[in-house]
Amino acid sequence: MYLLGYDAGTSSIKATLMDARTQAPVASATCPKKEMPILAPQPGWAEQHPEDWWKNLVQATAEILNTSGVNPAEIKAIGITYQMHGLVCVDKAHRVLRPSIIWCDSRAVPVGAAATEKIGPQRCLEAMLNHPGNFTAAKLRWVRENEPGVYAKIDKIMLPGDYLAMRMTDRLVTTVSGLSEGIFWDFRENALSRVVLEAMEIDATLIPETVETFGVQGELTATAAQELGLRAGTPITYRAGDQPNNAFSLNVLDPGEVAATAGTSGVVYGIGDKPAYDTQSRVNTFAHVNHTAQTPRLGVLLCLNGTGILNSWLKHNVAAGGDDYPEMNAAAAAIPVGAEGLRILPFGNGAERMLANRNIGASLHGLNFNVHTRAHVLRAAQEGIVFALNYGLDIMRQMGVRVQTVRAGKANMFLSPLFASAFATVTGSTVELYNTDGSQGAARGAGLGAGIYASDVEAFAGLKKLDTIKPDATTTETYADAYDVWKSTIEDVSG
Repeated sequence: MYLLGYDAGTSSIKATLMDARTQAPVASATCPKKEMPILAPQPGWAEQHPEDWWKNLVQATAEILNTSGVNPAEIKAIGITYQMHGLVCVDKAHRVLRPSIIWCDSRAVPVGAAATEKIGPQRCLEAMLNHPGNFTAAKLRWVRENEPGVYAKIDKIMLPGDYLAMRMTDRLVTTVSGLSEGIFWDFRENALSRVVLEAMEIDATLIPETVETFGVQGELTATAAQELGLRAGTPITYRAGDQPNNAFSLNVLDPGEVAATAGTSGVVYGIGDKPAYDTQSRVNTFAHVNHTAQTPRLGVLLCLNGTGILNSWLKHNVAAGGDDYPEMNAAAAAIPVGAEGLRILPFGNGAERMLANRNIGASLHGLNFNVHTRAHVLRAAQEGIVFALNYGLDIMRQMGVRVQTVRAGKANMFLSPLFASAFATVTGSTVELYNTDGSQGAARGAGLGAGIYASDVEAFAGLKKLDTIKPDATTTETYADAYDVWKSTIEDVSG
């Protein structure tokens, strides 16, 4: 008996086939082998073709079936996690009307700001726990204002994971967690936000019906099953945005628990049971995967857009001789804490929420031609990411979020010993690294949704801690001094 989890990210689609009994991954595949392109027809725009997600999902499925030799009839449930905040528009025939406007697209910032003023900033925070910002609702309003011909043809709008589930099941549905990430959910009324829809003049009929995060959300159609090589009727029993799912994959479900990830973007995600918001909406609060009106579980999310993408940019444009990430990490680790005064602001991937939705770009400061080398740049980049995350964590701390132990998958930037140690030391937290990732979390979620696992305890019996990193007392003071210099730099640049 097996479970299939898909992680539809910005760069790739990853699929993992998990043995439901042992919870061991049987096979996994990531497609494409190079990163999926992000279209930027204008500065600050970021789009992807949903058909590319589907094609790569089909290819990843074929690879895991070929590798594992598993009979598709033994796959009992499917889970999906996906890049958050994107907008997919389809007509009555379920045809995509335009490329998806994805999470790091900045075009809707003025639209969200106008909606915030129209509704009232405090009213937004009290009802939606966020300002409309640059989220899905604002993106849809942008389409209404700038592409009226497209808007007139829209039958339903979806998040990226909703689209992939639609391709599998021919059902157009979403979740409360998904609606909250799009700033469509009113937590006071426990319903679709009439306030947002009215302010943005969005027809409520464009929003799909909601289903539970865990439970049967649809079944594979014969057409989709044939294309995927799976059994028709296989149920989709879980879907969640990538950051709530990352927390779920680490068994972060209850108040006081904190998860982190450092992939294309960097995120710290803490769970609470009471409504909480930042007065400037620089960090955001969404319904967690296990949220209900009776038992609130709210995820406070800090996002840094320019995380792994900065490291990737350095690999392709700065690293000498085709160095891969381990060689880059080793070179950076040979440089002392503080990179001898070199500082990087890693804000080069669109508008940053922690900077009040400003897009200040990435920048390098303190460069000395007589001192600094390529290795200094690599060190300053990893430190800059850590410093930026801690800068956002200061906002969360002001909201009452306590960060003592942080769980993360041993993947992406957390594969760098330098990054993991710097994160623990600068934030003053113990970092626990686990043998999991988003696609494995989606597979576990599918098992819970299908009733194969009777409880969270059962679903996470196979989760193993791989490493524990504590703050380094020998570098705490040096890092604190370097962070103060970095913080002064960002405050000077951002005003």
